[in-house]
Amino acid sequence: MNLDHAWATLNGVPDPEVPVLSVVDLGIVRELAVNGDDDVTVTLTPTYSGCPATEVIQESVVQALMQAGARGVTVTTRLDPAWTTDWINPAAAEKLRAYGIAPPHLKAAEAQPLRFHPKDIACPRCASTNTQRLSAFGSTACKALYRCLDCLEPFEHFKPI
Repeated sequence: MNLDHAWATLNGVPDPEVPVLSVVDLGIVRELAVNGDDDVTVTLTPTYSGCPATEVIQESVVQALMQAGARGVTVTTRLDPAWTTDWINPAAAEKLRAYGIAPPHLKAAEAQPLRFHPKDIACPRCASTNTQRLSAFGSTACKALYRCLDCLEPFEHFKPI
């Protein structure tokens, strides 16, 4: 197994909470190494330290790599630096939008203040920014629940972290 094959394999491992994204899309795969004996070492940073999906993700990573030909897999968790939504790649943000979840604002070219209750969350269905936060938490702690006041559809927003 070479490094490119290992990355391609992990790009096919879905996040258990947002299955339209892979663990690579989310940016939680921080390091990946393959030695000459086909042993793979993966470093993961969970989206937050108490993420209930961490163990499922680790097991999914090991299983996928073993099925792809790795002889052994070692997974380590790194909490520092903490995961940030800036690690979500731009293509993943579009996948979120298509899935019905408003993506976080991706890192801008210049520094911007962090707002935990942003005013310009666009509805992933109709693109209106005439939206209202209903709850600080959605189906998981990393998402907030919103409603579009134009099309009246509820949706989740991936909070900036």
